[in-house]
Amino acid sequence: MILGVNDGLVSMFLLVAGVVGGGLATGQVFLTAVAGAVAGAVSMGAGEYLATKSQEEVLTSELALERIHIRDHRGSELNQLRDMFEEMGIAESDLDGVVEAFDRSDEALLNAMKALEFGVVDSERRSPLLAMAFSALLFFAGSLSSVVPFAFVADANTGLVWASILSAAGLFAVGVAKTAVTRTNPILSGLENLLIASVGGLIAYYIGSLVGTPV
Repeated sequence: MILGVNDGLVSMFLLVAGVVGGGLATGQVFLTAVAGAVAGAVSMGAGEYLATKSQEEVLTSELALERIHIRDHRGSELNQLRDMFEEMGIAESDLDGVVEAFDRSDEALLNAMKALEFGVVDSERRSPLLAMAFSALLFFAGSLSSVVPFAFVADANTGLVWASILSAAGLFAVGVAKTAVTRTNPILSGLENLLIASVGGLIAYYIGSLVGTPV
C-alpha cells in the first residue's frame, strides 16, 4: 500500500513539475498528467501481477520439489530442519523431541520447511489479481493530487503550487501512516518522505526548464 500510493504521489508530482518547468500550457500539463496517471497505474498493476504470479509459480515449483525431498531424502530434510531450529536457539536437549514431532507428519514437515527455508506462510500469500488491482488503484489515488489541480486553474504555475501543497500533504500523511506498522517517529517519517519528494521535484522542475528552453 505504501509503495503504490507513494509512487503515485512522487512520480506524478515530479512529472508535472518537469513539464511545468519546461513551459507547457495548463491544458498540455493536464493531458500529460492524466496520461501519466493512467500509464503509471497500468504499469504498476501489471508489474505487481507478474511479480506476484511469478513468486507463486516459483514457490509452487519449490514445494513440489520439497515434497520429493521429504519422500526420498527424509533424513537429510530432518537434519536440515534440526540445524535451522538449532540456529534459532532451541536447546540441544529439546531438538530431538521437536524434530521427531515434525517427522510424524509429512504436511507438518513441509509447512515447517516452507516457513523456515522459503520464508512463506499461507496466511501471507497474495492473489496476483488482487495485488494488481490494489497496486493500480493505489497508484492512481496517489497521482490525483498532481492531476486534479490542472483541471481547475488557468495558469500552469498556479496548478503546480496547488499540486505541491496537495502532494506534500499526501506524502506527509503516508509517512505518518507508515509508522503504524514500523512504530517509528511519525513526524520524522512524514518529513523524510516529504523531503525526498521535494528534492526530486526541484530537480525535475529545473531539468524541465533547461530542456524546455531550447525546445
